[in-house]
Amino acid sequence: MYLLDTHALLWYLRDSPELSKKALKIISTEDEIFVSVASLWEIAIKNSIGKLDLEFSIEEIENLCNEKDITILQINGKQLDKIKLLPKIHSDPFDRLIIAQAQTEELTILTTDSKIPKYPVKTLW
Repeated sequence: MYLLDTHALLWYLRDSPELSKKALKIISTEDEIFVSVASLWEIAIKNSIGKLDLEFSIEEIENLCNEKDITILQINGKQLDKIKLLPKIHSDPFDRLIIAQAQTEELTILTTDSKIPKYPVKTLW
């Protein structure tokens, strides 16, 4: 079971060459692929402040995820409690939530973020 970091989701939806062949194969063939609702929130915020040029609306991203069998992982209290226990390696609140979700749900994160593997969480790229 895999959890896409925000950039992995965007690169997948855009057919970007930045997405690794390994990540593309996993996303295309594995049965249980997740993306955090926090990633959609991050995309919306970055788009609204001009840090991200986006050709999709959040609703379109949600629909594309459904079409491509990517489950949107909601946030729960157990995951939020886990954030309090994480060391202060990563300051990005969205990434900290993604890490907590991966830990509590036993997911492997598909990411290029060099800080995430410093946590006790599985990552691939």
